[in-house]
Amino acid sequence: MADNKLESLFDDIDRRSTPALKVHPIVLGEDGENLFAAGVADMDFKAPPVVLEALQNRLDHGIFGYEAVPNGLFPALTGWLSTRHNWQVDPGHILRAPNILNVLAIAASVFTKEGDGIIVQPPVFFDFFDILRENHRTLIANPLIMEDGRYRMDFEDLEQKASAPRTKMIFLCNPHNPVGRVWSGDELRTLGDICARHNVLVVADEIHGDITFSNQTYIPFASLGPKHAANSITCLSPAKSFNIAACCSAFTIISNDSLRKLFQVENSRLTVNKNNAFASVAMEAAYRDGGPWLDDVLVYLENNVDLVRRCLNDLPNVHLIEPEGTFLLWLDFRGLRYTLEELTIFLREKAKWAMTRGQAFGQEGEGFARLNIACTHSKLETALNNLKNAISLTR
Repeated sequence: MADNKLESLFDDIDRRSTPALKVHPIVLGEDGENLFAAGVADMDFKAPPVVLEALQNRLDHGIFGYEAVPNGLFPALTGWLSTRHNWQVDPGHILRAPNILNVLAIAASVFTKEGDGIIVQPPVFFDFFDILRENHRTLIANPLIMEDGRYRMDFEDLEQKASAPRTKMIFLCNPHNPVGRVWSGDELRTLGDICARHNVLVVADEIHGDITFSNQTYIPFASLGPKHAANSITCLSPAKSFNIAACCSAFTIISNDSLRKLFQVENSRLTVNKNNAFASVAMEAAYRDGGPWLDDVLVYLENNVDLVRRCLNDLPNVHLIEPEGTFLLWLDFRGLRYTLEELTIFLREKAKWAMTRGQAFGQEGEGFARLNIACTHSKLETALNNLKNAISLTR
């Protein structure tokens, strides 16, 4: 689709007309109205027309009493996973959950004990740390290694830490937030083999799986084969893919019968297995008919990546970690030689950017920041020019 047609699909919409977190004072501060809001990980694009139409039809029905799971929801999900990602999922292996973080917390609670170790691979999504702290689990860091501007897993370190008697689980981010890696089949198999050897359960957060760029292939961890599927819990949601984070729920896919039964008991105990009519309708429509819209979004996002790439080519002290997926870019500001506090002040007060600071993702993220590029070309271009001007005025 031509770029001018894409522009017509993704108009600039005022997010402040709703209490959107991205532009809310809770996130930006009371003085943040004029900042480029690029922190919270959602898109500035309307949900797919098929989703909006389905929601409108459901609204027109006018009755919103208790509901079961719609007959078409699980077939829409399994059909999507099959055609889009070559992953054949038994509908009987799917459980519902309010959101992915809820799944991670339940998994930690059910399959580990207080004080047990759970591996994470920083720099990584900051809520992983909160879940471990609030559930009194021990964080075991297996930091990613950056070589020549690209991150990889440290398997030697992973083997050592997985072998510790109290290490029981790993939170796998696939694709990885914030570094943008779409892990290869070989990488995932190596991780899976290490975890299987040491009885470490893989809990895979795969919320960004649909958002992969040209020449990249997202491989669901559990699709690697029966051995890896049996030692894993997969967390999925259309929240990121179709920009319906406030109007959807999540799915837990567990092929291992004993694990699934234990998880289901906890779901029931916490009564988190209820259905929301609008979430069900939105998710079914997205998975059934939202593919063309997502394809257009991916083209638009890749064009935005190119905008950032071209801008940073003129800024030798700021570097883009080339993304393979997600709409979140990992930028390296260490060349500016600011302290962490100075970098925060520079980005906010000089460049007028509200990003997620790199140190939120662990100490390995210090000197970096995460940029959300799921916005209009024009808004991103203005922000990049502001960054250029800020650097030129301060160096």
